[in-house]
Amino acid sequence: MAIQALIDTIATKANISPQVAEKVAGIVFSILQHESPQISAQIFAKLPGAQQLATANDVMAQGQVNTGLLGTIANMLGGNTGQEVGALVNGVAALKASGLTEQQISAAGAQVLAYARQADPQLVDALVQAVPELQGQFGV
Repeated sequence: MAIQALIDTIATKANISPQVAEKVAGIVFSILQHESPQISAQIFAKLPGAQQLATANDVMAQGQVNTGLLGTIANMLGGNTGQEVGALVNGVAALKASGLTEQQISAAGAQVLAYARQADPQLVDALVQAVPELQGQFGV
């Protein structure tokens, strides 16, 4: 499946425009990249276009970092865990800022992970095991 097919599927499943779906896919890929850099690098190597979407929608880029209450909590956790929590918090905040509901966020995240699973099911299983918060947030 090409990256455009993923974007089209997200748009259909989440009932959003293709432009928003592209941003959503990039945000989810960025979350994965920050949550588990080693595993996501292996996954991205098998998904042409995923790295570019993640980079273009980096949830930890300057100006994207959540400075509200959740951002403060993430920063207090510090270290690697703080970055991981911050990436997930920032990503979900960015998804909500795009106008998505919790149901749409879950559907979009599940589609991105299903897309990655087609390329390498074992790597996606390892990613979900390494970052169990993805299960609750993206319904996988």
